[in-house]
Amino acid sequence: MTIRNEQEVMKSMGVVIGLIVAVVIVCFFLAMALKIVTQYEQGVLFRLGRVIGTREPGLHVIMPVIDRLNKVSLRIVTQPIQSQGIITRDNVSVDIAAVAYYRVIDAVKSIVAIENVSAAIDQIAQTTLRKVVGKHTLDETLAETDRINVDIRGILELTATEWGVEVTLVELKDIQLPEDMKRAMAKEAEAEREKRAKIIAAQGEAMAAASLGDASDIMMKHPLALQLRNLQTLIEIAVDKNSTVVFPASLMSTISELGSFLAREVSAAKEPPLPVAQEASPDSST
Repeated sequence: MTIRNEQEVMKSMGVVIGLIVAVVIVCFFLAMALKIVTQYEQGVLFRLGRVIGTREPGLHVIMPVIDRLNKVSLRIVTQPIQSQGIITRDNVSVDIAAVAYYRVIDAVKSIVAIENVSAAIDQIAQTTLRKVVGKHTLDETLAETDRINVDIRGILELTATEWGVEVTLVELKDIQLPEDMKRAMAKEAEAEREKRAKIIAAQGEAMAAASLGDASDIMMKHPLALQLRNLQTLIEIAVDKNSTVVFPASLMSTISELGSFLAREVSAAKEPPLPVAQEASPDSST
């Protein structure tokens, strides 16, 4: 009886172990067969090495061992372009860094046509940056960055389209100039500001001269206007509480002329009026 019991126990344990192994194998195959594609991804399904289609986001069942599902991210990727030592068209050495933004639009091409999309975009972006900037002068590179960005993006897009990639944006991020070039540009900017200041000062002098000419014409027509201006100047001097006041000679001569004029008016007022001639009557003639 004891041997039978032991045999039955062994059989039961073998059955349990077999069930456990079967469950593990089933779970393993289910894990290999069930694939989840997230919302920002697209799956490319290979069967025996051949592409048989794509899979949209969600849960998908594939055949283990036979099928292989590669997931491709469709989100925009930020690709820094490391600083490049570039010689411009006018033989100035500059270091320029940039950044590119791209996204996969064809998941099948991004896997079949190219081995590593990120590395390929990085390398082609560096060579394109050096090529495009080398065709421009330093002043054009600093002033026309928008046009350079568009040119780089256009060249990248022609190549990246074959890989199922769309380049959405390229921007120059940093432009480093040599120290001697920075000093030369600072001197140039200072000279330009001095030139503008001298031009503005000359224009101000010309406008002031024109205004003074107009004022002198008015004073020639009205001599007393000059004396009123002299009096106004004396008032402005008196505001500062100066102990000495200087009178212009022209003002003194004007005051003497004004005094003689008033004297003549007073003497004219004191003289008796001239008699009025009486008309002869017609009777006196007869």
